[in-house]
Amino acid sequence: MRAGFTATLIVGALASTALNAFAYPPRQDLIWARSTLGAPITLDGKLDEAAWASAESHVIQYRVDSGIPGSGWQEEGGLLATDRTNAVLKFLVVGNQLYMGAVINDKSIGGSTQFNRFDGLLMAIKDHSLGAHPAPPAEYLYSWWNDQDPNATDPGKMPIFIGAWANLPHGSPRSQEQIDNWDAVTVVHGTTNTDAVDDTSYVVEMRFNLTPMGYDVTQPSGDTVEWNGSIYDCDWIWPTLNPTKFSVNRTWWQSPWGNDHWYHEVRIRARPDVTISSGPAPEVPPELIIPNAAGYLPPAVDGSLTEPVWAAAPSFDIRYGDDVLRASYPGVAQWRAGQFQPTVNGAVAAVLDPGNCTVKYFFKEDTLYLGFDVRDQVVQYHSLFDRWDGFLVSINDRGSVNRDHVLNPRRLTFQVGPTGQALARDYLPYLRDTLFGAKVAIHLNPGTVVDTIGDTADNGYTAELALDLTKLGYPHGRGDGLVFLGIDLLDGDSFQPITDSYGTRTWWFREYEGEASSSWAYMDVGTGVTAVGDLAKPGTVALRGNYPNPFGRFTTLRFSLTRPSRVGLEVYDVQGRMVSQQDLGIMTAGDHQRAFGAPGLVTGLYLYRLKVADPTGGSPGSVLTGKMMFVK
Repeated sequence: MRAGFTATLIVGALASTALNAFAYPPRQDLIWARSTLGAPITLDGKLDEAAWASAESHVIQYRVDSGIPGSGWQEEGGLLATDRTNAVLKFLVVGNQLYMGAVINDKSIGGSTQFNRFDGLLMAIKDHSLGAHPAPPAEYLYSWWNDQDPNATDPGKMPIFIGAWANLPHGSPRSQEQIDNWDAVTVVHGTTNTDAVDDTSYVVEMRFNLTPMGYDVTQPSGDTVEWNGSIYDCDWIWPTLNPTKFSVNRTWWQSPWGNDHWYHEVRIRARPDVTISSGPAPEVPPELIIPNAAGYLPPAVDGSLTEPVWAAAPSFDIRYGDDVLRASYPGVAQWRAGQFQPTVNGAVAAVLDPGNCTVKYFFKEDTLYLGFDVRDQVVQYHSLFDRWDGFLVSINDRGSVNRDHVLNPRRLTFQVGPTGQALARDYLPYLRDTLFGAKVAIHLNPGTVVDTIGDTADNGYTAELALDLTKLGYPHGRGDGLVFLGIDLLDGDSFQPITDSYGTRTWWFREYEGEASSSWAYMDVGTGVTAVGDLAKPGTVALRGNYPNPFGRFTTLRFSLTRPSRVGLEVYDVQGRMVSQQDLGIMTAGDHQRAFGAPGLVTGLYLYRLKVADPTGGSPGSVLTGKMMFVK
């Protein structure tokens, strides 16, 4: 009894140590590729270099989740496998070369001319060399499929290269440049394309040249390779299909395809100081820490963002056309975030008022809160999706999977309605009205009028979205605290003539719910929302001018507040006559932008004043003045 009890204590202590080694739940979408410290890797399919023993590894098994949120599997032939996929992947780097070792256990190895009826690896690396946002996938298919070879089922056949560094027709000889940029050697323990005797496994040793793909893992800060891979497994068709044992399936880590970006992706992290002898791999923190608002009252979801918790909540910005902002996003978000302008009224017009917003976030108990402060000079309602004003929020449901056995991604969309109300779209109405798991509201800032004419400047809107996570598959207490999010800002601006109208979408991490990839976010109980400012005193303001100046239709006033305040705007002509007066409402601490434009202005110089007051009692604070030139 004493010996057993002591063993239990030791196991418990080890488990506790393992849990405490990470401040956050371990990343299931990330693996380190350790540097070999210059030791070479020979592509011979043996994995006999000492460095492989020190490499991080990941197991992929059929009908076992290889890691949330995007991993899954599919029975391509509709039959369960009798010999289940069981593979181990490892990664190393030598210079700017990424090496992958794969040991894949398999009793029946081979291929054919038919897609899906083959063994092998279908992979993608997002191509950073093109400078595109989001970065597109480059396909790497290494398999026994060869639709151009009538002898593809002959015993002894080996895999071929298809995709980024290969030629058509499939199986054609490759150039030395293509080989230098992607190469592999496979050793089969058995004989391919014959089921006379069971095989045991095949081992792949592969090299990817990262330089032409726009990565540099040799820089001091290293780099993160955006990768994903599927293992295809076809069994018992050589020489003829065995009806009692045949199956064909694929099992993937984060995303199933090589030429499309579904679900999620693997982040392969490499840095010169993380080597085969540097000890435990460093922890990679979440890309977003969502703080706990336990010390605050929950906000009334009315769209106004006036409660103290919103003033203190952290935030990030989304702006159309702002490459510098996108490059500052965490992790791989700079490569996954992007923007799109569809054709409107048969044309792609100049974007005069780019989409621009601040997104705030926190959680309280089982509810996730998102706040949106939208700086928009033309707030409108339109029936066409490409011209909506609003947001598409995507989040993965932790209690539901789709046909690919992937956590169901939900699309929660709301748009500005014809009277300024929030119109819930896609999955949001069901979550709100049937499951009673969501609240959403929009508040129009003073001076904003919803129309589709655009002849007067609006001052944007704010919005609130509250999500009861227990209605999205989370247990009470939020489970592991992980959230997989994407935010897409929808901005439609209509003008006369109608050919000047346009719509844009600008997104943080993913555009739509089924795409790669969401943020890896964590609701941290130990990180509290920190108070900012002093509500008892009027705020002070820093004026940052207006742009454009001179202006022809609208200009944008830029300013920042040190604490929540009520802000007013007055505009005068050079004769001292007031031509416009607007109450801009109660604003949070931080940077702000508000549009100005008024009908009837004549060409000339105008003076403006920003007046700041206490948001509760109205006692006056700062007054700052500026000049702007209107040109008709």
